[in-house]
Amino acid sequence: MDQTALATFQTLGDIQSAISKASSMDDALRSSLKVIQEKLSADYAVIWYFDAKGDQLLHPVFWIGPNDLTATSHAVGEGAVGRSYQDQKAIRSLWFENDPDPVTQADFEGLEVRSAVCTPFSSIHENFGVIQVVNKGEDARFTEDDADIIEIMSMTVARALDENEGRFSAWEHGPTIMELRGITREFQNGDSISKILRGINLDVYEGEFLVLLGESGCGKSTLLNIIGGMDKATSGEFRCLGQDLSNADAKTLTEFRRRNIGFIFQSYNLMPNLNASQNLALIADLVDDPMPVEEALESVGLASRAKSYPSRLSGGQQQRISIARALIKRPKIILADEPTAALDYTTSIEVLTTLEKAIAAGTTMIMVTHNEEISRMANRVVRLRGGKLHEVTVNRHPVSASELVW
Repeated sequence: MDQTALATFQTLGDIQSAISKASSMDDALRSSLKVIQEKLSADYAVIWYFDAKGDQLLHPVFWIGPNDLTATSHAVGEGAVGRSYQDQKAIRSLWFENDPDPVTQADFEGLEVRSAVCTPFSSIHENFGVIQVVNKGEDARFTEDDADIIEIMSMTVARALDENEGRFSAWEHGPTIMELRGITREFQNGDSISKILRGINLDVYEGEFLVLLGESGCGKSTLLNIIGGMDKATSGEFRCLGQDLSNADAKTLTEFRRRNIGFIFQSYNLMPNLNASQNLALIADLVDDPMPVEEALESVGLASRAKSYPSRLSGGQQQRISIARALIKRPKIILADEPTAALDYTTSIEVLTTLEKAIAAGTTMIMVTHNEEISRMANRVVRLRGGKLHEVTVNRHPVSASELVW
């Protein structure tokens, strides 16, 4: 067996293994696509689902790549994705210059598309969508063998697709309230420079619950601090709630935080010499139209502990007070950095249920966590790697806090 055939055989084996370990067809598609992207060193790998019950467009539900494709869609018959879906045939645009319309170039901002493969996936009952893989390595093009692997992956997963599980309705997100383009953050360490964020491109939508995942040191908390106006990007563009904060001074950022952002941290940061009501009143005095203290405490189920000091509250109760402290500002956005990391399972679910109510009331939530199970609640899951956007999942089936298990 030659090296190319061996590599193909090993890749197909890895795909079969990923499918066998998946807990759902969504997991099977995602895990298979990860194998393809890693083996081929592709710039992008995207799963597009057709919204048969809504706008009749193809929407991205999972992708690996540095740009945010959430707001992108394809009409049936248009571009490579739309044509592949309409004709139910793979499109192998292995050499970009030989095909006048292999992909919609605008979907991949700042990327020269050199090579792409689109292949449909469907069951015997329904055509569900398209798998798209773009660019192999820095300068290479996909080969026919690469395209074969992508098509076989699509067919393998498609055979197992269940009619009911495969149906898709597009996520109807709210207006864009935050735009980050090319965000970098560097720190000087003596003579060396540490690059924490390396060009983040992301939009955030009104009323969504967005979870940031990634290994320690990938830049999650740094990104959260920039979003919250507690830190400034080294370069890039940052707009939030219609305000350009790219080059804002300290005073402007302080005013932005005060008016718009609520913070929840792993450490509760309550004033130990103030009771629950007084801790909330301290923040209420800083804003123009605060929620009444009693209402904020009631919203987290702790109205009866208004006069209790932090030392007389459990860890979960202290965290719920810190949530009330964030809510009392009536913030448009809440940023939560590992809010359940120090809590046991039962207490974590209580805290997440409280946050769930805030999201249902229309608050936008961005949460950093190491707990992958919490991501099942989110509308979108963004995974960072090496300071860049690496994976984005649009959650087709968000669950409630009460359904989480770990």
